[in-house]
Amino acid sequence: MELSKRLQAVADLVTAGYITADVGTDHAYVPICLVREGRIPCAIASDVNIGPLERAREHVCENGLEDKIDLRISNGFSAISPGEVQSAVIAGMGGGLMMRILTEGAETVRELAECILQPQSEIEKVRTFLLQEGFLFLDEVMVEEDGKFYTAMKVSPEIGRDKAAEKPQIKRACWTEAELRYGKLLLEKKDPVLKRFLERELQIKEEILTSLEGRGSERIEQRRAELKEEIEYARKGMEYYAL
Repeated sequence: MELSKRLQAVADLVTAGYITADVGTDHAYVPICLVREGRIPCAIASDVNIGPLERAREHVCENGLEDKIDLRISNGFSAISPGEVQSAVIAGMGGGLMMRILTEGAETVRELAECILQPQSEIEKVRTFLLQEGFLFLDEVMVEEDGKFYTAMKVSPEIGRDKAAEKPQIKRACWTEAELRYGKLLLEKKDPVLKRFLERELQIKEEILTSLEGRGSERIEQRRAELKEEIEYARKGMEYYAL
């Protein structure tokens, strides 16, 4: 089984040897790949819906991994006990849902060594949420597949069970707005895929801005202001590549 570039980016971030939960597993491709390659000893593949879990079961059986991958109906982390796994993969869903899963499953999440996240939307909000909740960013990667860009991040909950009541005072001010939008670690390591993304963003936004010249409704003025702000942030991101 060969993973898509999007899913391979997620799988590559999982630490070897960690028992892993794939939350919202869908086809169970990531845990199957990791177990088959011997990267991890075993896994839990969970989904809130029976349909995707049955598809996952078919793929697990096709690969003869019934004794290595435990399939569970689970709303987020509801069927995964604290300390049962060391790594959790949450990918292929919107940022809002991802934040809700991490919040509602906080008791289990606090016991994890790492979370591998790939939000499909609201990435800036997800980064802000993680910082405010005391997660440490370990790595970020970006890949391009079929004309779309995907960001995967590896984070570690810094709040242990002995500190559950004291959230670290990590402020948004630790990261600039550009770093929240595009990823502090991606910018610092001058990620080439992110550079392509920023270059494309600048080209598209500037072309749209030019097309709005000479038009003056209130709605267009608002859109022009939004585009100028987006262009400014993209330019700030590009500044990292000039250093």
